[in-house]
Amino acid sequence: MYVGRAIGVLMTAATAASLGAQQPIARPRADSGRTLPPPIFVDSGAPLVLTRQQAIDSALAHNPTLVAAREQVAQARARVTQAVAIPDPSLSASIIGQSGVLSPHTATEHDYSLGLTVPFPDRIRLRGKVAGADVQSSELSYRQLQQQIASQTSQTYDSLLVALRHLDDFQQAKQLSEDFLTRTQARFEGGTSPRLDVVKAKVDVAQAQNDIISGERAVVNARASLNRLIGRLLGAAIAPADSLDVPPPLPELATLEHRAAALRPELTSLDAQRAGASAATTLAKEFWLPDITVGLTRLGVIGAPASYQTDIGIGFPIFFWQHTGGELAESQHHERELAATRRDLAAQVDQEVRVAYSGAVTALRQVMYLRDELLPEAQQAYHIADTSYVLGGSSALEVLDAKRTLLDAQTQYTDALGAVNDAVAQLELAVGAPLATASSGVEHE
Repeated sequence: MYVGRAIGVLMTAATAASLGAQQPIARPRADSGRTLPPPIFVDSGAPLVLTRQQAIDSALAHNPTLVAAREQVAQARARVTQAVAIPDPSLSASIIGQSGVLSPHTATEHDYSLGLTVPFPDRIRLRGKVAGADVQSSELSYRQLQQQIASQTSQTYDSLLVALRHLDDFQQAKQLSEDFLTRTQARFEGGTSPRLDVVKAKVDVAQAQNDIISGERAVVNARASLNRLIGRLLGAAIAPADSLDVPPPLPELATLEHRAAALRPELTSLDAQRAGASAATTLAKEFWLPDITVGLTRLGVIGAPASYQTDIGIGFPIFFWQHTGGELAESQHHERELAATRRDLAAQVDQEVRVAYSGAVTALRQVMYLRDELLPEAQQAYHIADTSYVLGGSSALEVLDAKRTLLDAQTQYTDALGAVNDAVAQLELAVGAPLATASSGVEHE
């Protein structure tokens, strides 16, 4: 009777530990409960017009890389159930006393046995904790991949804006070239301009047309890249709704460094791994706690009343040095490895923030100089040269040179706009959150 009660208590404790270990684990929500946008289908009519945020949301919902990462998180959650599972019981039957191998009817005894291995309850809890740490690490890796895809989508969106702006600049340059050709042709016919000026003007128009062809190809490639990221056909029509503007001033570097230390998924993932490694070390230290094997057997001797047999087995770790020098030593060294990796990663994150911040500051200064100084001067120089040419004071070569200078300034300004927005996207990736969110101290999900 006492044996039966002991078995019942052990089975109840093991079941309770298993159920406790299978409770949902508190984890950061990568999507924050936000409703994902519906799948985007190709429309052969008007192009799909997207803002930058809509493009990012669509990429987060439909990018195949993220879909695969979500399945990996689900696999990690399934491993929690495996880690806290109780071994299945075994049932066996024995036929004893038969006169031949193929004569079971001649047996004199029929025995039936039920076996069950009950792990020590605390081991179930610790195995669940270790597996739970793996789940958290997988979810944080998924969040890191989300941030990378979002940053890549933002930069690709900017590349499309840059390509469209370049194409617009080329088209304006062609219009200026055609106007200049018309005026030069009129002056040549009036005898006030040499034929060489007409040839130069035609060459300039041809160059402008070549620039447009190159710009159109850049737009097609940028659209294909953006479609790929958001899960659409590469040739589908798509158009940006946002414009390419100068970003607002950057927050203080110290604020961004502090937020990066709190928001970067890699650091949080390592913290989760260290917690799991600590639980694994505790589990390894419990090698001396025995698992209990319980067996119940019904002995059925033909012609005699049925009798029962109860077996209880407990393992003894006599060779303890194999455990202390094996799995326990491995787990302890793994903890020290993760601690060193955490320190190195913290320094790496801080360095990434500093480098990205320096790049963003430089890009912002460059784009503001081009906008406020170089571009207005180039526009004024072209206007003066063009007006002077109309009045007969400038040569065609001076006008063409001023136009090329203006186009170069516009191209540099457009490239600088794309570079500064890309630099801000890189800084946000280094911080682990949008700059407005990071500077306000609110975590971005």
